[in-house]
Amino acid sequence: MMGLSRKQMRRIHGIMFKLPLMITCEVFEDFILAYLDDDLPPKQKFVFELHLKVCRECQEYLRAYRASIELSKKGGQADAAFAPGDVPEDLITAVVEARKA
Repeated sequence: MMGLSRKQMRRIHGIMFKLPLMITCEVFEDFILAYLDDDLPPKQKFVFELHLKVCRECQEYLRAYRASIELSKKGGQADAAFAPGDVPEDLITAVVEARKA
């Protein structure tokens, strides 16, 4: 698990709290990895999860992101419960590259 720098935390706080308790889908995407790594402070995690509860597209995006991570752990080998066509190829590539970094 990677810790976030103070600069990153200030950026998170500034972006997430411009409108009280609201973030955009674009901001949601920016912080998925920190969320999955459990690197968001409690207040930011609450705001992130609040968006997740009300946005079906981001729920689906997070599900696909998690599936991409699992697929990358398997070396690209899908099991019977997961169809690779469910996840956009560019998302799989982005996740694989992020995990290499």
